[in-house]
Amino acid sequence: MKIKTIIVDDEHLARSLIKDYASKVPQLEVLGTFKNAIEAMTFMQSNEVDLLFLDIQMPNLSGIEFVETMQAKRPMIVFTTAYSEYAIKGFELNAFDYLLKPITLPRFLQTVNKVIEQFDLIKSRHQSKEEETQEDSHSSSYIETKSDSLTIKADYKLYKVRFDKLIYMEGKKEYVAFHTKDKTILALASLKKLEDSLADKGFIRIHKSYIVNVDEIETLEGNVLGLGEVELPVGQSYRGELLKVFE
Repeated sequence: MKIKTIIVDDEHLARSLIKDYASKVPQLEVLGTFKNAIEAMTFMQSNEVDLLFLDIQMPNLSGIEFVETMQAKRPMIVFTTAYSEYAIKGFELNAFDYLLKPITLPRFLQTVNKVIEQFDLIKSRHQSKEEETQEDSHSSSYIETKSDSLTIKADYKLYKVRFDKLIYMEGKKEYVAFHTKDKTILALASLKKLEDSLADKGFIRIHKSYIVNVDEIETLEGNVLGLGEVELPVGQSYRGELLKVFE
């Protein structure tokens, strides 16, 4: 994952130096350099920025004033300054680090390595949360096959769906949509597992994405199966088994 970076400094040489240093770090992607805070502010309104190298002393709007105008989610900020006394104020604004001019490459890399470590940590935490959320979602749904019905847990509810009310099932990635005569229920489920558990319940798979109630089948025209007002595609590999329904 690239760290989206911008550089803001009113001195051309300073901007060029930091950009040159950044080009030596594969993890950094420099989106732009700006000679004042107003230009940077405009850019950030329509672009996501992860890391900001920001000069403190600039005309019209200083680096510190610029940071104070930022709302909610700020990028990671590294102040650049020729005056060490500004460092305290920078840290009060939760700056990640500050680089004292003239900036040397070793000092720059020291800061950037810490930035990369921080981003790796954030990414790791984000992935862990996604995995936990996915596990929670899967644990909150289940399908139980009974002699004449399915018990479906979805949306914090339990549904009893009688087979004679279930028209067809539609696979949607990790989910299955259960289309009944009066509603559609979306739940985390496997179409393959449903195919196996419903094989002797009057259901047949007609496509990689569809299982239908045999009693609801009315017509077959070419590769289109008619279930009343509903028309579904028939997969070539399922056609032979489906034709047995019409014998």
